[in-house]
Amino acid sequence: MTPHPHPTGLALGAPAAGHPSGSAMPPLDAWMHRDQSSGTICLTWCLVAWFQGSPPSLADLRDRVRRRWGRYERLRLTPGTPGDAPDAWPRWTPGPDFSPEHHVVASPAPDGLEVRAAQLLAQPLGPARPPWQLHLLPTDEGFALLLRTHHALLDGVSAITLLRALLDAPTAVPGPRARPTAGRADAGAPPRFALTRALADVLPRARPLPFHGPVDSRRAVGWSRVPMAEVTTARDALPSGRASANAVFLAATAGALRAAGATGRLPWLPGVCAMVPVDVRDGDGPEVLGNHYATVRVPLPAHDDPRRRLAAVDRFTRRAEFKRRARAQALLVSSRPRKHGPLGDALGRYANSPLYSSLLCSSVATHASGLGIGPARLVGIGGLPPLGPERALAVTMFLHDTQAVVAAVTDHGHQRLAERLPSLIRAEIHAMRP
Repeated sequence: MTPHPHPTGLALGAPAAGHPSGSAMPPLDAWMHRDQSSGTICLTWCLVAWFQGSPPSLADLRDRVRRRWGRYERLRLTPGTPGDAPDAWPRWTPGPDFSPEHHVVASPAPDGLEVRAAQLLAQPLGPARPPWQLHLLPTDEGFALLLRTHHALLDGVSAITLLRALLDAPTAVPGPRARPTAGRADAGAPPRFALTRALADVLPRARPLPFHGPVDSRRAVGWSRVPMAEVTTARDALPSGRASANAVFLAATAGALRAAGATGRLPWLPGVCAMVPVDVRDGDGPEVLGNHYATVRVPLPAHDDPRRRLAAVDRFTRRAEFKRRARAQALLVSSRPRKHGPLGDALGRYANSPLYSSLLCSSVATHASGLGIGPARLVGIGGLPPLGPERALAVTMFLHDTQAVVAAVTDHGHQRLAERLPSLIRAEIHAMRP
């Protein structure tokens, strides 16, 4: 069960030091935490980073994590509920020590990185320690780091923040792009507008896809590397102006689903809708860890022309309302009282259903280049999100330097879809060229 009608909201910072009982989780953290132990649903997600070059020793990596991540209080938090009351509102309890020895491990990958990542994605993290692990894995090119974390603890931007903090960078590399706050039309949106937008966003709009239904307990992942030059060329395909990388990704996903025969013969009745996370941090908060995002449903057009699909997605995501709606949802959810109720639980289950959104689509960028560990260079990152109880598909595009990585996650029963979809998305990006 989930405690709120919509999986959105602002997460607060870590509990104050010296507060032994911890503090109540923000609503979005609590929503993620409550879904951890629901059978086949595991809210663990993974960030994969590929490196060319020799790997560090496990001892050196642990020392680096201690020096670079020890300042983040968020990584010391352990989830739990007060006493023996399973329905009580969950809390974050800060631990006294930061112990990389418990969290940084070497992982063999005898069957390949994709298989090992799928295995780790399906394994819940134990409740006794802060819910994150960093795995060091061998690859043909060098090595990979896989950050495995419960989604209640970190969102995608948080994971990128940690990755950047862990790695060496040239002094000329800028930090994450700040979000402007002065003069922003959506800053301090009145609660009545937040309520109106949130109510509009819970209306049924999405088309259940043919593979929707209860997911099994295993996961399948697939990914494809896309040169950033191809993404850039696709962004310049519109005569009306340059599209965002996110619009390219969403339009390409729409085409890939169509090519895979997943949208049916009448995909516009109702339409296929992607649930798209939108970062709602302020300009001074890129270093703030936690869950600081809201989701906006984006209709994925069914046109057979790739550039026409891109134009439709670009029009929707370019509107100022897109960002305002995300902030309004976050404002509403973060202001909710910390309690459970039948209506909130019922609406929470609906928000997890295919009638709310057909699939998850998320894109994140490092906004950096030249990152590495010693002589080893970071060459790509990929995101592997958790699945919902009835939505057996999530797709991401993570961008770094000269390469984007498109990844798909399904349950094991739809492994073929996870293998095919990333290459189909790359083909659709290629087809957008002018």
